[in-house]
Amino acid sequence: MEFKQEWYEGAREAQKRAYTPYSKFNVGAYLVTKDGKAYYGANIENAAYPSTICAERSALVAAMSDGYRPGDFKCITVTVDADKPSSPCGTCRQVLKELCDDDMPVFLTHQTNERIETTVNELLPLGFSGKDLE
Repeated sequence: MEFKQEWYEGAREAQKRAYTPYSKFNVGAYLVTKDGKAYYGANIENAAYPSTICAERSALVAAMSDGYRPGDFKCITVTVDADKPSSPCGTCRQVLKELCDDDMPVFLTHQTNERIETTVNELLPLGFSGKDLE
């Protein structure tokens, strides 16, 4: 899939919405559905760190709350301000595996728009999800 600049710009816009009083590590995610709608996601921290919501899950939950269902997603772009693009955490990898197609592109970027293109399956090889229960 050819990467679109608007996806990077969307992820950067989402990143501005992050609430990170503790880590100061703002993450933005821009999720695109197969029918072309887009959702912003930002990490929202909590003093009880396990209660923190990551940008990837924030975007997916917003889309699911709006009526989208597993498999309705085209791609997600995630951005950070770091020396290199960062990979989603383990929890986000599991949620991506549950809600997205295995071959869905995941674009990892940072402030200079350098990017790594991967897929849900590459992020969590041999992963287990509800698809395995069918």
